[in-house]
Amino acid sequence: VIPSMRSLTAEEYVEAFKTFLDHSTEHQCMDEFNKEEMPNIMAGLGNGKSTINVLGVGSGTGEQDLKMIRILQAAHPGVLIDNEIVEPNPQHVAAYKELVNQTPDLQNVSFIWHQMTSSEYKQQVKEKGMHKKFDFIHMIQMLYRVEDIPNTIKFFHSCLDHHGKLLIIILSDSSGWASLWKKYRHCLPSTDSGHYITSNGITEVLKRLGLEYHVYEFPSGWDITECFIEGDPVGGRMLDFLTGTKNFLGTAPSGLQRQLQEALCQPECSSKRDGRIIFSNNLSMIVVES
Repeated sequence: VIPSMRSLTAEEYVEAFKTFLDHSTEHQCMDEFNKEEMPNIMAGLGNGKSTINVLGVGSGTGEQDLKMIRILQAAHPGVLIDNEIVEPNPQHVAAYKELVNQTPDLQNVSFIWHQMTSSEYKQQVKEKGMHKKFDFIHMIQMLYRVEDIPNTIKFFHSCLDHHGKLLIIILSDSSGWASLWKKYRHCLPSTDSGHYITSNGITEVLKRLGLEYHVYEFPSGWDITECFIEGDPVGGRMLDFLTGTKNFLGTAPSGLQRQLQEALCQPECSSKRDGRIIFSNNLSMIVVES
């Protein structure tokens, strides 16, 4: 009997996501953005205040957050940074706290973690009736998992202080994911509960909300060669991440597996480089003005 298909649990997702990070240039791509564009973006924050308030929504294990805090410290030496984090995954929160403990020179930075979803945080803010204002809010690769994208963006934008900025990092429409979700959705199992949204979907929301924004595009790749090697455990975990499904290879009908592998090889999804198959993981960094 073939076990039935099911979505990844939070723990399984962490495992699958790690495989993705190990084989993709996702973080290098963000580093590139941090180096080229972030210092300018950060320089305009805070407007001479002695404390800069930062909010990370869906911050995961915190590596990217701390990199951005470094840039903020360099742009505003001696200023206090009040950093709040909204992250539902308990494993991620624990890893983030551990990372902070191991990181020197965070003296001027305070951390508050809210282990909850963005909608729970929104609910909490409304119940308390206090609307803390932030100079910088970032939502990195997390809007796929919220129930109501327009309202989520609208709410967090309303949490910005004057001259504040909201950074949304999301998959680009030039990425393989966009083609996979638009053109080959039938190749994906129905277990994955996520929004198939890319940067154009976000900018449409921003236009409707009448917000001013700027988009930066950065190339990124994900080596998925192992997905095509039968019985390869790494390839299996990659397919689990791609489909949001636990043990996709062990539970999906063989026809669906074949369709997905064929779709992944299409030129709009991936390219061949030195005999490897590189899936396009291009990112859009969208900076929204307050």
